[in-house]
Parts: sequence; C-alpha cells; structure tokens
Amino acid sequence: MIYTFVHTYVLSQSAHSPPNGTIRHRHRCHSEVFRPNMISLKQWAGHYKPSMFKRLSRLPCRSTLTQLAPSSRRYLQTEKQHSLPAAYYRGGTSRAVFFKQEDLPPNKNDWAPIFRSVIGSPDPHGRQLDGLGGGLSSLSKVCVVGASTHDEADVDYTFISLGIKNTDVDYSSNCGNMSAAVGPFAVDAHVFPLQNPSPDSASVRVHNTNTGKIIHSFFPVVDGEAAASGDFAIDGVAGTAARVQLDFINPAGSVTGKLLPTGNAVDIFDGIRATCIDVGNPCVFVQAADLAVGGNLTPDEITAHPDLLPRLDSIRRQAGVKMGIADEIAAVPGSVPKICVVAAPSTTDSRDIELRQTSADVDLLARALSVGQPHRAVPITVALALAAAARVPQSTVAGVVDEDPVDSAGITIGHASGNLLVGANFDVDGALTSATVFRTARRLFEGHIYWKNDT
Repeated sequence: MIYTFVHTYVLSQSAHSPPNGTIRHRHRCHSEVFRPNMISLKQWAGHYKPSMFKRLSRLPCRSTLTQLAPSSRRYLQTEKQHSLPAAYYRGGTSRAVFFKQEDLPPNKNDWAPIFRSVIGSPDPHGRQLDGLGGGLSSLSKVCVVGASTHDEADVDYTFISLGIKNTDVDYSSNCGNMSAAVGPFAVDAHVFPLQNPSPDSASVRVHNTNTGKIIHSFFPVVDGEAAASGDFAIDGVAGTAARVQLDFINPAGSVTGKLLPTGNAVDIFDGIRATCIDVGNPCVFVQAADLAVGGNLTPDEITAHPDLLPRLDSIRRQAGVKMGIADEIAAVPGSVPKICVVAAPSTTDSRDIELRQTSADVDLLARALSVGQPHRAVPITVALALAAAARVPQSTVAGVVDEDPVDSAGITIGHASGNLLVGANFDVDGALTSATVFRTARRLFEGHIYWKNDT
C-alpha cells in the first residue's frame, strides 16, 4: 500500500538516502511516497542529523492515511464552470452585476445559486473574494433588466441584494443608486432600442418590479451608447461623469401601500421615538439625540460603538413588524425597513465645517444602515423618504429641519461622504407626487461571467 502526502518534509541536498528505500522525495511535485510496512520515518530520522532536513513534520498514522486516501481522490474531481453574458456597472455610490432577463433561466427559483456564486456569497470571512462582491452591502448586488410588463414603462428592472456572510437572496426592496445604471444598461445592452439613429440623449421609463413603482431616467448618449464622460460630480465617487436624472413617480407606499404604514407620525420602540415611512423603500428614522450619540459619526465610529448597531437593528425589526412587512421579528428582511439616524446640523462643529455640513450647507445630517452595515453615503431610497418625512408634522425628521430649506429646490442631506440634494414635488394636500435626484453611472465591463454550483 502506498500513500501520497504533500510537503511533509524537504531534504537538504545530501548524498544520504533513507535505508531500504522506504521514503522517496520527488523534487518536481514536492510530495513523498511512504511504505508503512517498511522502516518508519521516525526510525530513519533518528539515524541522521537534524541538519539534513529543512522541515520535518509528524506523519499521520496509517489509519488516518487510510481514511484520507479515498477522499483526497474525490476532491481531485472537478466540474466545469458555467457562464452567462453579463455586465458590471457603477450606479451612484454602489456597484452591481447586470443580467438581461432573457439570458437567465426562465424559472426564477434557479437564479439564487447563480447570483450567490457570481457575488461570492456566503463568505464567513466577509470578504467575498470568490466573487465580485467586496464585503460591503453597497457592492453585494445584482440587477436584472428585461422587456417591460408595465404599460407605462419601457423596461422591467429587478433588484437583488445578496447577503455577505449568509445565503440571503433578497428581492424585497429597490436600490436607488443602482437605478441610475438601469437606463444606461438598457441602452448599451439593446434592451431599449433608441428611436433616433443618433440621439444625444435618452429617456427610459423603468418599472421596478420590487416595488411596482415607475422611475424616469434621463441621460446623454454618444454613438448609440450611454455617455460616461461629463462634468457632474457626486459626493462619495471620485472624479466627474455624465449626469443621470432620476424621477421617482409617486414613490410613497412602495411596499406597504401607505405613506405612514403604522398610521402614526411617531412610534416608540425600546423607548426610542421613531418615524416609520414608506417612500422608495420602507424606512425608520430615529434622532441621534435620543440615542445619546452624535449625528455626524463616521461609518467606522458607528461600527466601533459598543451597542449602537444592535440597538438600531432591534428598533428596525420591531418597526418592520408594526409596518406589516413581517409577522414576527425574526422574519423581518435584512434590507427593509432601512433605518437611519438623523440630527440637526450644527454651526460650530469642526467636523461639520470640514465636510461642509453646517446649518448653512445642509438641512439635516443622516447616517443610514444598509443590511446591518453603516452606509458609506446614503441610499437614494432613504433620501427620498427623508424628503417626504420632513413634511410630516411631528415626525422625527421634521423635528431636526428648519422650515426654510438651504436650497429651495428641495432638501439637502449631509451624509457620511458629502451632501445630496433631493428635489421633491408635493400636491396641494401635501402628498409627494415625485422626487428627483441626480446621480452618475458607468459601465465597467461586459462579457461573460462564470459561476459554479453551490457546494
């Protein structure tokens, strides 16, 4: 019987050889062959000086080797990877893998293993090194675009959020940042045919299947493709790019069907006042002062806080049940409702001055969480909800903003990476009819992406 194992020891260059030919070192592959019925390695090693070895490790016993031999051969078996056409886009302050729906299996139940493998989830180390996710919720995303099933839209768009350390494949919410890349992808991938042979701009009506809402996307076009270069900058992304205008039409009630799903402007969870609102996505807003924390914390400071993240998640889950998103706390999805800490900007805080987030620059400070992690900027859907909540009397958001905004075009939000202006339009009754944000997007690659079956 012969057993093969790797890197057990390495002989230094010597004329000495083991007696009886019991052990042979194969330099090419750095493996050894051991015949256990002959003289043992321990006996042979005792016969020679330690200087003859570069490394000597204990060999497994014969019974261990007998157990390992068949399984080691099984691990050598391989299965060919699968591939699909795909593209990779940045949208706002997020990135996602894009698929055309026609390229995916017709049964949506077959999508989950593809998406997990492509993104690299689950990864117990939280790095997603075996996929395109980057260990952050803003990068652990997939978008699917196809022909429209809605009379008032040109394309359908489905957003999927992937868990990082777990197997979650979440369809329960939209991503406002990635919405900025949907129109450009639809043009680039010819899902949306341009009417004019050489237009200089495009207008794409997007039906978000997660929420049933319509988004109008406007962006420049160059030679039949979405333009990438431009002079528009957004905080949180280096450089400038072509501007993408997004109009969210009647964004209230995206999941629950109501602006205020609990029927209240303020609810109490764990003794903390919270406003539960559904605009763009269901959101929960709490004031930093009630949590005894600063409103301008960095994402790292939020993560390092001894109990802030667990407290916020407890509030979020209780709110999710009261909003009707789930029947019990454990069943509340990781992606919705989203929770955000709000605060009034100061006039003298040195950090606010450095970030241009004083009361002269922004209407409020916001620090949002996304799938349990502090967001590095602000989710666009959270920004839409903030704009609406600011108009709800007695809400936690209305309590930190002045009546006169710093910019008459809308509400200016100070987030962890800079500032964001959200334009909001209301009817005579104060209902939000549309909200507008400006983002940028860019195609990073297109081709075929590889995935393997779940193991």
